[in-house]
Amino acid sequence: MALVDSAVYVNGVRLDEKSTISQAAARVKKSGFAWVGLLRPSEEELAEVATAFDVHSLAVEDAMKGHQRSKLERYGDNLAVVVRAARYIESTETVEFGEIHLFVGHKAIVTVRLAEEPDLSNLRTRLEGDPRLLALGPRAVLYAVLDEVVDSYAPVEAGLENDIDEIEDQIFGEHNGSGVSRRIYELHREVIGFQRAVAPLVGMLDELRALTAQDDTDIELRRLFRDVHDHVIRVSDRIDNFRALLENALTTHLALVAHRQTEASFAQNEQTKKISAWAAILFAPSLVGTIYGMNFHHMPELGWEIGYPLALGTMVVLGSILFAVFKRAKWL
Repeated sequence: MALVDSAVYVNGVRLDEKSTISQAAARVKKSGFAWVGLLRPSEEELAEVATAFDVHSLAVEDAMKGHQRSKLERYGDNLAVVVRAARYIESTETVEFGEIHLFVGHKAIVTVRLAEEPDLSNLRTRLEGDPRLLALGPRAVLYAVLDEVVDSYAPVEAGLENDIDEIEDQIFGEHNGSGVSRRIYELHREVIGFQRAVAPLVGMLDELRALTAQDDTDIELRRLFRDVHDHVIRVSDRIDNFRALLENALTTHLALVAHRQTEASFAQNEQTKKISAWAAILFAPSLVGTIYGMNFHHMPELGWEIGYPLALGTMVVLGSILFAVFKRAKWL
């Protein structure tokens, strides 16, 4: 059974142990409100809850499909809220999301989790220890779940920030290879996914605050929603900064790689110039020596007394001239 817990609260106090759906629906007609928690329910199980607590069919359809963005929708006096909690996995440098659907009415709130995380059991226990907050009704539970979800973003922020710091060290370190580009790209993708989960919450909480300002929602509860809203704005701003930092990091990394390639090409070109220059210098005496090493009989220079020193002198002069030329051209 997908039912994790079901209870009725009167004046912030739980009446008894876990109730069935039908029992909870019958009891709230007298007083109090019900909080039903479901984990990956089947279509039939969710339909039973929807019938008992008057959940709109479109909201049920969204919950069954899953993979919804964070949003708030109104169906008469009832609300359908979708939020996405986040968890950072350090070993793979990825962000894992847990989708939660909340159906909020005057007499009940139904929480539908589509993943194991976040576990709302501890949240329920904490709330049951605060009867004054629970006495404010289903919207108090909505606030608590939103606050829990937004709090789950803090470790994700810390993990992403730490990885960005490591990337910056890598960029200006000795091991600035292609692996850095891949790491930047993959982390940038995770940041974008995180932003998609968080950014809609800003507008959603704006709408929720406007809604609570129009009805008889307790003033303290309104302040609590405002606090969550402020927290979400701070998280959203930090994510924007993360994206900017990663984009700058990628640009800087590519610039450094291009610079190093240019330096390597320049150094290689300089070596090529030196080798070519010395080859040309050595070629001149080699040419003279090769000609006089042919040993043909009819070579008039072979009989000269000054032939040998003249040949050596020619080699030296040619070599010196070429050396001076290449030195002036800064090839040597």
